[in-house]
Amino acid sequence: MSDLEIGFVLPLYESPPDARIKQWEELRAMALLAEEIGFDTVWVPDELLWRVSVWPGSRGWWECVAMAGAIAASTERIKVGTWVLSANQRNPGLTERVVETLDEISGGRFIFGLGSGSGDREAEAFGLPRDHVVGRFEDALEIIVPMLREGRAEHDGPYHRAVDLESRPRGPRPGAIPLMIGAGGPRTIGLAARHADIWSWYVNERSEPAEFEPLVQALEAACAEIGRDPATIGRSVGVFIEPTDVTGSEEYGLGVPVRGRPEEIAAAIEAFGDVGITQVECMIWPDTLAALEAMRPVVERLREGRGDQGAG
Repeated sequence: MSDLEIGFVLPLYESPPDARIKQWEELRAMALLAEEIGFDTVWVPDELLWRVSVWPGSRGWWECVAMAGAIAASTERIKVGTWVLSANQRNPGLTERVVETLDEISGGRFIFGLGSGSGDREAEAFGLPRDHVVGRFEDALEIIVPMLREGRAEHDGPYHRAVDLESRPRGPRPGAIPLMIGAGGPRTIGLAARHADIWSWYVNERSEPAEFEPLVQALEAACAEIGRDPATIGRSVGVFIEPTDVTGSEEYGLGVPVRGRPEEIAAAIEAFGDVGITQVECMIWPDTLAALEAMRPVVERLREGRGDQGAG
């Protein structure tokens, strides 16, 4: 097996079936269990308010940055990342300050996942911009990337501005915090090829390698266009997994999940490596500690397959 990494996506949302919310103590317990089981990363989503047609009502989310800091402070070994922070919701200079601070809190375990965000009803509800979302993202990167890599930025763009901006203080890895860009369209994939250490996207219809092959091919083509070696960028995909007898993710519009016995789930995850994926981020259904615990034998098999049997 390749060195395929496996992540756990923390369920910050009110549960689609019944609006049950995970309180802090339960979320903390999930992060600690993921660390104990041996997941490589715990991911913290950045969403605000979802109104999905197949759900019985609105569903909200705990705020990403505050939760990422709390998870970073509560864990010891597992990497902590944002999957993915919305550029549309935050000032780019302050976003870089958030990133350095989270890397400090985590002791150098933070992964900076960033995306454009959306201009849908979620943005409208919070009074966020709904126009030129990708253009705003591209402009924000002109501040975020030089601050992150070089410690300063000077930029006067159509949407964002920075005047002799310095990144002070720096965290434990100045210039070396991994940048993961969430990208599912041609323009954002091009931005990932240019700037990212890792590209990432998530399931829409089926949690299987074939769904992501066209995106991987588009990423490789974008790398070739700018003269970047495609092997220098990681590839992360988010999939739904049902590790117990409880089903329902497909019913609630989350696509066809990975199901089966532990060895079958492990084999299904390993198959992503065959199409060039380097990281698989697991969204567990149902969103409970018991379902996460059921992933223990899956993670054990994956880690044994890569010759790494230690936790975290």
